[in-house]
Amino acid sequence: MTAHPFTTRHIGLTDADLATMLAAVGHDSVDAFIDATVPSAIRQAEALGLAGVEAAATEDEALEELRALADLNDPLTSLIGQGYHGTVTPPVIRRSVLENPSWYTAYTPYQPEISQGRLEALLNFQTMVADLTGMPLANASLLDEGTAAAEAMAMCRRLVRGDDSDTFLVDVDTHPQTLQVLQTRAEPLGVKVATVDPWADPLPSAFGILLSYPGSSGEVRDLRGPIEAIHAAGGMAVVAADPLALTLLTPPGELGADIAIGSTQRFGVPMWFGGPHAAYIATAEAHKRTLPGRLVGVSVDTQGRQAHRLALQTREQHIRREKATSNICTAQVLLAVVAGFYATYHGPEGLVTIAEHCRRLAETCKLSLQAGGVEVPTDVVFDTLVAHVPGRVDDILAEARERGLLLRRIDDAHIGIAFDEVARQEELEAVCAAFSVPVLRHHDELEPTPLPDWAQRTSEFLTHPVFHAYRDETSFMRYIRGLAGKDLALDRAMIPLGSCTMKLNASVELEPISWPEFADLHPFAPADTTEGSRTMVAQLEQWLADITGYARVSVQPNAGSQGEFAGLMAIRGYHGSRGDSQRDVCLIPSSAHGTNAASAVMAGMRVVVVATDERGAIDIDDLRAKAEAHADTLAAIMVTYPSTAGVFEEGITEVCAIVHDHGGQVYLDGANLNALVGLAQPGRFGADVSHLNLHKTFCIPHGGGGPGVGPVAVGAHLAPFLPGSEDVGAISAAPHGSAGILAIPWAYIRMMGGDGLTRATKAAILSANYIAARLGEAYPVLYTADNGTVAHECILDIREITRTTGITNEDIAKRLIDHGFHAPTMSFPVAGTLMVEPTESEPLEEVDRFCDAMLAIREEIAAVERGEVAAEASALRHAPHVAEDLLVGEWDRPYSREQGAYPAAPDGRPATVTRDRKYWPPVSRIDQAYGDKNLVCACPPPEAFEG
Repeated sequence: MTAHPFTTRHIGLTDADLATMLAAVGHDSVDAFIDATVPSAIRQAEALGLAGVEAAATEDEALEELRALADLNDPLTSLIGQGYHGTVTPPVIRRSVLENPSWYTAYTPYQPEISQGRLEALLNFQTMVADLTGMPLANASLLDEGTAAAEAMAMCRRLVRGDDSDTFLVDVDTHPQTLQVLQTRAEPLGVKVATVDPWADPLPSAFGILLSYPGSSGEVRDLRGPIEAIHAAGGMAVVAADPLALTLLTPPGELGADIAIGSTQRFGVPMWFGGPHAAYIATAEAHKRTLPGRLVGVSVDTQGRQAHRLALQTREQHIRREKATSNICTAQVLLAVVAGFYATYHGPEGLVTIAEHCRRLAETCKLSLQAGGVEVPTDVVFDTLVAHVPGRVDDILAEARERGLLLRRIDDAHIGIAFDEVARQEELEAVCAAFSVPVLRHHDELEPTPLPDWAQRTSEFLTHPVFHAYRDETSFMRYIRGLAGKDLALDRAMIPLGSCTMKLNASVELEPISWPEFADLHPFAPADTTEGSRTMVAQLEQWLADITGYARVSVQPNAGSQGEFAGLMAIRGYHGSRGDSQRDVCLIPSSAHGTNAASAVMAGMRVVVVATDERGAIDIDDLRAKAEAHADTLAAIMVTYPSTAGVFEEGITEVCAIVHDHGGQVYLDGANLNALVGLAQPGRFGADVSHLNLHKTFCIPHGGGGPGVGPVAVGAHLAPFLPGSEDVGAISAAPHGSAGILAIPWAYIRMMGGDGLTRATKAAILSANYIAARLGEAYPVLYTADNGTVAHECILDIREITRTTGITNEDIAKRLIDHGFHAPTMSFPVAGTLMVEPTESEPLEEVDRFCDAMLAIREEIAAVERGEVAAEASALRHAPHVAEDLLVGEWDRPYSREQGAYPAAPDGRPATVTRDRKYWPPVSRIDQAYGDKNLVCACPPPEAFEG
């Protein structure tokens, strides 16, 4: 029986829907509409072809091909360590979170009233990190340990005042991949990275030092001496700490560290060939405004109820641009949620049990090897040790492989062995057999050597009731379900966010990521054990090159922000190779994404802003003037296409030509690639490099704000400067970044094929224009092309409404919650506006429901305009409406309780929200200012908000 074509599963519009939409926008066919909308100057002439793909695969065929690739992998038991460990994802977490669309389809919690569940889960994560590290403040995750170390280095440089040192010291016993990322990030900032023995006397002059705890070798050392030494010299101390080890070891905060970083991968998150994994960073509260990434805080709503929100957002790149603390936009929220739930599931006692299990295995192995005559230089052991076996390394590694184990080759004389949660006596015996020594005893019979007094943890951790309340699975399952029920994700309704492309993440695409052949691979496993995953990566990179028209693609960047940085570093490397190192000016349109400017600064470039005209397009005259003024120093321009105004700019080829004529390169931000796939290829209409958001256009789910993947695509002349090259270095800690989720875009592209991808793009553009047509009279569309069309998104201008009525775009956003919708993007790229993007996955019924909701809201605004109700008393200003407020107490508002909860539809149309699909927000509008003035970023005790 022929399987149902996947394209019709992914694209929500039927032929009848298309006809309705075409009538609304005044065209007879989809092709005629696209011809009128997409500039002919950029259109690709031929149909989109994908290397090795003759026809789109069915769902079954795609899974069969992925199964064949998985079978090429050999996921031997990894005892490599080096920051990546085997772990057990509790089935209740795997099924209820990782495989639950309520969690993985959620958006970044910028609208906190509909994000209370994931915000609470992230607050648990922050509390877990703060407790384990002994630090007062932790953020809601970073990308991986390597980039977390780089962010900490940048923090130190910002915070160390009056110090003219340009050197950052790195403990010689640090994971090599972390050192590589630090070196890449340091070079464009003019920072020198020097590896040192932290106990050298004296330490070289530096603004900071990174210490590893335990070291990459597994050695646990007393860090107080080096920390005191760097403090005495005026610098700051960063400690990279294994969170599981911190259940037994004195936490970094008690050792005097200023910042703690690390990875929470081993808290229930598979190795996944390198990612995605939630890194952490923690510090003193005094440094809260320099802390990178997102920070979840506690506030109150209009009725004084405790409520969670993202705190201190004025630090972030979307507001501060080139002055931001970081360019990180996407973090690793879903994986941070998993790690936090892992700690909740096990509690402090369970984590200690796991840590002691690992330590007993390592201690037993150490004693057995020593008894057999093997030198073990590791003194104080947690879970990892080093064997000194000169002349025997290759033979021992080969013997271990014969026994199903992968050990770490450190050099020609040393082997590393790391025991984890998954390891058992069988693995211990196989390790000892590979060294030709007997095991002294069963590890459970060993009483481990007591840790030195300086190393023993004496302080409590995870004392909050949330880490003790859910020991039975029934309660824990209900806790997870209760949090998910507080949120509004794509599994409930359309999320019409402009610039963020919240499309379907099909279940078939996600299914393979849990297969052990993909999930249990160590990123530094021997190449012959990872052939299937490497083949999949190579195919995906080739398909992305086919789609974009570039020569080469690297999937190493594990977020869009890192893709931006990688693209700019490629440009930097290219200019340097030609003797043009003075080229450091990056032109950025005033309407650009905030990450663009922040990334440019990270890449060592000077930002020069280019004006945009009244149509939202790049001002060509200003561009030409800026290019001429900086002709000798122009490195690049960063443009988004279609533009952030939601329009296909006719002048894009002229923009590219002007920049090239003045010696610069064109970086085209791929955030809006969903409007180009199959219709236009940036690599062929003038751009030199782009990053692509696989978590937008290519169906990796947002997961509440991450995971993301931001591959960088380049022309042939920039290919030598891709991540990992000699000239650029590593962008992320793992060679293929977040490789564990690359099966998702692989499956999406394979099942859509070139024709399906093109159809999806056309449907997305048509849907946006249909919305613009339906809402244009009620809410003016701010920017359009000369013929009145938009691209895959449109900006609704609320500013005149605000001027005449006081009703703001925030009021509209909150009232949409009562209709069961997430708000569009607020105030980007123009303050006081709403940017709407429907995506191709939404059926016409849902698109119409959103339009009806917006029109119903416009009728409520009209009542304010007519003076029938004051803005402050309106349902708009009181939105969103909480069930508790509607059911309890006196009702003194000028509209009914029913109107608050079930807003009337316009023109007699069916109601946008009915009783059988009503979403009830758990809190009313949150007081943002209160949360920043009274910053609380860890789980408050239950009594904190009584009264």
